[in-house]
Amino acid sequence: MTVKTKLLAVITITVMLSGCDQEEKPGHYPNNPGEFLKNSYIKLPLGSVKPEGWLGDQLTAQTEGLTGWLDEFWPDLVHSAWKGGDGEAWERGPYYLDGLIPLAYILDDRRLIKKSEEWVGSIVSSAAENGWFGPSKNRDRWPLAVASKVLFSYYDATGDTDALEVLMKYFRYLHDNEPDWPDDAWRGVRAMEHAVTGYQLYRLTGESWLPAAIEKIHKNSFDWTNYYEVFPWDSAAVAENRLPLNWKADGLTAHVVNNAMAVKYPGLWYQQSADSRFRNAVFEGLEKYDRHHGQVGGRFSGDEHLSGKDPARGTELCAVVEEMFSLEKLFEIFGEATLADRLEQLAYNSLPGTTTPDMWAHQYDQQSNQVLVSVDKRDWTTNRDESNIYGLMPNFACCLANMHQGWPRFVEHMWMATNDRGLAVVAWGPSSVKAMVGKGCQVTVKTETEYPFDGLVKITFTAEKPVRFPLHLRTPAWAEGTTMRYKGKSVQTEAGSTIILNEKWSSADTIEISFPMVIRTESRYNNSVAILRGPLYYSLRIGKEFSKVKLSYDNFGFRGVADWEIRPSSDWNYGLMLDNPGKPARGISIIRNPPGRYPFADRGDMIWSEQDGEHIAWDKPAPVVISVRAVKIPEWGMKNNSADVPPLSPVRSTGVSEEIFLVPYGSTRLRISEFPYMDVKAATPVVRQGN
Repeated sequence: MTVKTKLLAVITITVMLSGCDQEEKPGHYPNNPGEFLKNSYIKLPLGSVKPEGWLGDQLTAQTEGLTGWLDEFWPDLVHSAWKGGDGEAWERGPYYLDGLIPLAYILDDRRLIKKSEEWVGSIVSSAAENGWFGPSKNRDRWPLAVASKVLFSYYDATGDTDALEVLMKYFRYLHDNEPDWPDDAWRGVRAMEHAVTGYQLYRLTGESWLPAAIEKIHKNSFDWTNYYEVFPWDSAAVAENRLPLNWKADGLTAHVVNNAMAVKYPGLWYQQSADSRFRNAVFEGLEKYDRHHGQVGGRFSGDEHLSGKDPARGTELCAVVEEMFSLEKLFEIFGEATLADRLEQLAYNSLPGTTTPDMWAHQYDQQSNQVLVSVDKRDWTTNRDESNIYGLMPNFACCLANMHQGWPRFVEHMWMATNDRGLAVVAWGPSSVKAMVGKGCQVTVKTETEYPFDGLVKITFTAEKPVRFPLHLRTPAWAEGTTMRYKGKSVQTEAGSTIILNEKWSSADTIEISFPMVIRTESRYNNSVAILRGPLYYSLRIGKEFSKVKLSYDNFGFRGVADWEIRPSSDWNYGLMLDNPGKPARGISIIRNPPGRYPFADRGDMIWSEQDGEHIAWDKPAPVVISVRAVKIPEWGMKNNSADVPPLSPVRSTGVSEEIFLVPYGSTRLRISEFPYMDVKAATPVVRQGN
């Protein structure tokens, strides 16, 4: 029986047994078979989870921005060898599809689906008898790892067994041929990216040779587990200039995107090995990233290579979306609430903060303290001067190809199936999920909320008849005092825990949740503080002056494409007046506004207007505006075209106390996110500025 015939038989049996009154079985969605450890949760088929509310607007903006149009004007995609052209034949085509395909099928967007079908048709037709596939001029396994992820997503959404057949033959090729995973090449340090698809295939088919193929990759590629145990590139390595700023074997281990991908590799192997050493390496690695290179928003620095904790250091956009995907896979395996907390931080802070709200432009490097966006020399490790402008392809064009996976992959993983035939909320936000639960009933569960801007959540159910199934609901670690009300009951949940509500749910039922969003602080570089509310960091709203800049490449002038420098039109060098930096709520007020058509836009952002054929200034405020007292610190200035390190807190000053305004990090293009705080004895009357 061929793979295609075998899978068609499985699909037919599944359809026949999809009634509500079948006997109980282990689960409706496949977990790891055989002697493998069972994962804590199970990813649902692509398209099961849909964005709602403001999150639907965010993904719509993505379809109207670069993702929806890039392959119609960027030569690397227009002429891509991945769809039969004579152009780029390495990673850019697969990278683009890694976002396009999930976006198309999550939104059921007919135009994007047609694009996806054309790309995948070309890839499928490229497959050779020996299992290799893709452009004939590519002999590197690295882009095939991304293309494998793409083909499985396409199969997941459509059931296309031709795509599945290509994948099975390719993994058989990896099983049967000699290892080719050198430490001094991308395919070597990123070899275990193949395991994401390999394990998905194993869950689907149960083919006994697939684990052996993955083991062959694991044992013959760079040892990231040992790397996390010894972690050579720590704070001391930064201070002593020992980081290897090169593209050789040692430099590739310090490369920020490789690190963002690799943090999931020990976790992937843990499924097969059942050795706690590999589980420990994941959490040890995340802790070391935070301790030595941590930045606000859940990310770690790397303006190409790891670069320390100074808030002027950059983080590459590719690292943000790859760390998000790593966390999504790790949560599936371990179910640890801290992983989902971090995922929300990345999705709701670092991801929107490094693109324009209309998603027509992106940065290569974002900064926590970013007071000037310009083509100027900065203290990057290895990146070029244009790396932090918002544009089409500042610095390397890899992020232009790879950025698209961020939002749709996040939505895809917001809900998961559970091993007790229920559903789990992974990340909070406006969404809905349609899935099989209980004894075989299909239900739709919808989350209505303005989270992360607000802490109120309402969950509603749609089902043909009442059905009992467990609902796993995560309480974020910051949400002390969370209350959940349902069926006449009221329960308080423990912060950082997951509660399981095993009830018979009907279409008349609701669950109302209140996450208390108390203002809190986080200690940062030089004893500075970051302000948080819920999963959001809040940054100084700085006046913005946008100007278009001409770079050394052609940005093609297509629709909303532009390259922007942004200069401050207001002061930024403030220290916060906090009576108690550990409990900062006193003297702080919060203004809530409804999320707009572009949820992470704030006043003064430039937005592409298709109707007007030009960019226009956005005139609505961010969804949350926080007022706080602050004092200007004249001696805190610029260094090498970035904000200098914050002066050591507490800072003494005789300046006048003013009211300043903070908005969500993701709503800023210019920002201060790590603030010095003042000696409160220096306070003088407040000067009100208006919001």
